[in-house]
Amino acid sequence: MKPPPFEYTAPETAAGALRALGGGDAKVLAGGQSLIPLLNMRLAAPARIVDVNGLAELDTVEVSADGVRIGALARHARVERDRAAAAAQPLLRQALRHVAHPVIRNRGTVVGSLAHADPAAELPAVLAVLGGTVEAASVRGRRTVPAAEFFTGPLESALRPDELAVSAFFPAVPPLAGTAFAETARRHGDYALAGVAAVVELDDDLRVTSARAGYLSVAATPLVLDLTEAAASAVRTGDWPAVAAYARERLDPDADLHASAAYRRHLAGVLTERALRAATSEALRREP
Repeated sequence: MKPPPFEYTAPETAAGALRALGGGDAKVLAGGQSLIPLLNMRLAAPARIVDVNGLAELDTVEVSADGVRIGALARHARVERDRAAAAAQPLLRQALRHVAHPVIRNRGTVVGSLAHADPAAELPAVLAVLGGTVEAASVRGRRTVPAAEFFTGPLESALRPDELAVSAFFPAVPPLAGTAFAETARRHGDYALAGVAAVVELDDDLRVTSARAGYLSVAATPLVLDLTEAAASAVRTGDWPAVAAYARERLDPDADLHASAAYRRHLAGVLTERALRAATSEALRREP
């Protein structure tokens, strides 16, 4: 298959890229692992492709006490291998290990995955459950978009046509907290039938103060559930199946050719129990 005709431009500066996007009907080429298939299947037909791979200033991974800021050209594989990023926010590495295959992780970008906004992808769920943000830039200036507002529908984001997603910020894991990621796919590297990114926070008395689960492949956008009450009860009583039941009652997935709605709901419950149990164990191991 061949893509439809388009104008190709490779700006040498970020300002040049923003000017090119301001011309309208353009798509950004970074990793290209999502865009190129869409072009080849003629599911997208932009008038212009703006290749940002020459913009070294976007190839960054910055780690601070507050969290991890990832530039638009940082590849999955680079972030996955970054020890400082994994220490600040372990959920990044935990999720990235499930993203496609090594050859795709070597080329695909973290911010590109977020901008693609596929509800079956791992990183949108991670950004959502962590309450992260995306920084968008255009010739009009910059703005920061919270994850809760960024994903607006299947393959749809709050990015405006003339904007470039220049970075994403993932908040650091608190001192007494744990994270875990679990998903099930037909084959490792395939899109998940369902997946869960979990974060559990404890207080100084090791009581659960927050438990959140971010879901992929169960809704039109990444879905975040507050499971604090159910998880706190499970830690005291060991009744983790009750957490799964609590989550299942709040999920309403669609059926498709890969799984029925009932199976996907059941699977999401099983993965919720597994991920929250693992995140709680990790939080307890972080006790000073």
